[in-house]
Amino acid sequence: MKEITCIEDLRQIHKRRVPKMFFDYVDHGSYAEETLRANVDDLKRIKFRQRILVDISKRDLATTILGDTYAMPLILAPVGSTGMQHADGEIHACRAAQAAGIPYTLSTMSICSIEDVAANVEKPFWFQLYVMRDRGFAKALIERAIAAKCSALVLTVDLQVIGQRHQDIKNGMTVPPQLFKLKNVIDIATKPRWVKGILGTPRRNFGNIAGHLPGSKDLESVSAWVASQFDASLNWRDIDWIRSIWPGKLIIKGILDVEDAREAVKVGAEALVVSNHGGRQLDGAPSSIEVLPEIVHTVGSHIEVMFDGGIRSGQDVMRALALGAKSCMIGRAYIYGLGAYGGPGVAKAIDIIGKELSTTMGLCGVNSIHEIDEKVLAD
Repeated sequence: MKEITCIEDLRQIHKRRVPKMFFDYVDHGSYAEETLRANVDDLKRIKFRQRILVDISKRDLATTILGDTYAMPLILAPVGSTGMQHADGEIHACRAAQAAGIPYTLSTMSICSIEDVAANVEKPFWFQLYVMRDRGFAKALIERAIAAKCSALVLTVDLQVIGQRHQDIKNGMTVPPQLFKLKNVIDIATKPRWVKGILGTPRRNFGNIAGHLPGSKDLESVSAWVASQFDASLNWRDIDWIRSIWPGKLIIKGILDVEDAREAVKVGAEALVVSNHGGRQLDGAPSSIEVLPEIVHTVGSHIEVMFDGGIRSGQDVMRALALGAKSCMIGRAYIYGLGAYGGPGVAKAIDIIGKELSTTMGLCGVNSIHEIDEKVLAD
């Protein structure tokens, strides 16, 4: 991996090594993908203020996230079906995050279950919750996260209805998934490394759901159940119910509006994530970076503000921090590494972003994460 210089390099290798239906599931967004593109493009438009002849010999990326110290202000975001990008993908990603000294967030829609990941890593991780119509299942998920000693609960609130992802329909990433569609069979046959890995693990279903339903051992039946379970009635009052079960730190992910940010403060969440679900939900919504400053200005003194959406480099992390975020989540960036090289690829993605962030800090005359503010940006 010595010649891998950036996240895009990992993306290109991921694209070659993983079946198209799974690569596109991660790489694409909803409808015309306007918001997906805006997330990336709006970050690029933000320019830095270069400073010179400043002692930058003691640069330090360490910071605190929800009161805990981490090696850098970076979090691996929850990504569904990670274990289909690389065999046992959630375990490999969590190990890489913990080795790098940053948090990992396990998705409700993971292939490896909460218990699988907990048994195969050394430290607690975060768990992301989708509240299903079956409240008994949601309660059981929270209780399993407690038993696994998960250190934070990330409640995703922007998936009550699902934005249409055109590429998934074209590829057969539907309910049920069309794995044996002729073009998918041909494509999968050209990915022997991926096939060997997937066939070599028993984890090929949604691990947190398989076993909850009678006869739910096959992917088709689980997928059909999940499609019927997203709850359009979910509202702010339900957070009191979640709080009655979950005793730890609560993060609300999917905030794009100042009024919603105020509500997140009112319900007592410890943090919120400014996020548009990576451009996979409401197409035509603003980019995450566009709305970040106003949300920080409005509630940043009352709640920890995290950022998610479009980060492909350490420079992007610096941009979000400069506009008030306390930490940043990456999803696609580390999944590209996972699909390309497994766990070492995730480690490479984290390393790339960390080194880019450190270099950018230096060229802006900054030594500490806590020194980063709007002064590092060009007028």
